[in-house]
Amino acid sequence: VQTISAYIDALLESYIFYEVKRFDIKGKDYLRTLGKYYIVDPGLRTYLLGNRGGDVGHILENIVYFELLRRGYEVAIGKVGEKEIDFIATKMNEKRYIQVTDNMNAPETRARELAPLQAVQDNYEKTVIAMDCDLISDVDGIKIVKALDFLLSEV
Repeated sequence: VQTISAYIDALLESYIFYEVKRFDIKGKDYLRTLGKYYIVDPGLRTYLLGNRGGDVGHILENIVYFELLRRGYEVAIGKVGEKEIDFIATKMNEKRYIQVTDNMNAPETRARELAPLQAVQDNYEKTVIAMDCDLISDVDGIKIVKALDFLLSEV
């Protein structure tokens, strides 16, 4: 455990990995466990893990995380009950809840991605960012945005 912790610390200090803490939305506090790590270079991830054809969603999540950092947000992972929100992005008085997915077309995927955002009982912006989505741009006040549109937008 100490060796692994030392390696992770070295990767964090060298800015190869970034750690994201988990935030309990209802308890309004950071959790000590179950954070995530994002790698700066997805190519390095592919080199280390090999090409896993079904990992588009994870790679997209990684890209969105770094784009949020680039835009000046502080980023955490949200926990609401047993559900997870991919990102809580905060900047001064602004807060956004963001889910990231490869595809929103299947009804079960749509339900899975919308459920955590629907469970949050506040009025901050809620968005799902998807690579592929044939849906309208809004479901119950939750914005549905294509990944390329998000990445090319100024906001």
